[in-house]
Amino acid sequence: MKPVLLSFHNNGPLGLGGLEDRFNIIRLWKEQDPESVIQQHKNDVVAINCALSHQIGKKLIEALPNLEIIATYSVGFDHIDLETTQKRGIKLTNTPDVLCQETADTGMALLLATARRIVEGDMFVRTGKWYNGKLPLGITLAHKTIGIVGLGGVGSKIAKRCEAFEMEVVYYGPNKKDVPYQYYSNITPMAQDCDMMILTCPGGEATANLVDINVLEALGPKGILVNIARGSVVDQPALVGALQNGVIGAAGLDVFADEPHVPEELISMDNVVLLPHIGSATLETRTKMGQLVIDNILAHFDGKELLTEVVRQK
Repeated sequence: MKPVLLSFHNNGPLGLGGLEDRFNIIRLWKEQDPESVIQQHKNDVVAINCALSHQIGKKLIEALPNLEIIATYSVGFDHIDLETTQKRGIKLTNTPDVLCQETADTGMALLLATARRIVEGDMFVRTGKWYNGKLPLGITLAHKTIGIVGLGGVGSKIAKRCEAFEMEVVYYGPNKKDVPYQYYSNITPMAQDCDMMILTCPGGEATANLVDINVLEALGPKGILVNIARGSVVDQPALVGALQNGVIGAAGLDVFADEPHVPEELISMDNVVLLPHIGSATLETRTKMGQLVIDNILAHFDGKELLTEVVRQK
């Protein structure tokens, strides 16, 4: 009998076909009673395939005594109980690097759309307002200072793109890096010195509500905030209030605190551009992510080195 792969999603456009010869795949999203299915097969489950929207908590992990590996279709892994996986010696893999390019492009798209009023301009034309008035002026990117929060894979690519737009790049993060950009060890002074700020850092407890009202006030009434990181990085009620009261000028958001729920206040604002968490959502990148999930799972059960193991410090 084949071991069981518990799959919470279909692994993007690539699908799960590359694993069907080796595993009995339980496609949980198709099951009417997922919990009973898990109970029925709990002793046979050796692998989990999940994504950011699937909470892989302590209760589930402990219910699967023979679980060996969790492969997440994402860079982030804050949706997985790391303490429990580590105690059990369960391997964890993610899909870094392959989506940095697309996510950086999404960040720049949000920055441009927000600064140049692209979405607002589109509606201006579609609703016939062009006949009776003029769209308010936008803001140029050239010669503005952009603060990048988290100069990792995505942040580094954002920096290169911003340089091409003749922007001055500065950054904040836990460690100074060997790069030609000014480093800030505190996010608030950086916000004070920035015209625009883009978030590309990981989620989780270490960055929860990192961007609070103090940071927003420092960014100022002409400032633009772009978030392509995690909704948890921003104090969302504080952001809503800051936008409503002119504490900051505008925001471009791909992520939210409680996805897919977006506050009505944000939806109603003209100075906010909203996306449905599509940072890496291209056919090419999602296919690469799916292949990496398959390759990691097969490598583990073939006794080979994992391609992108999440290594946690003890």
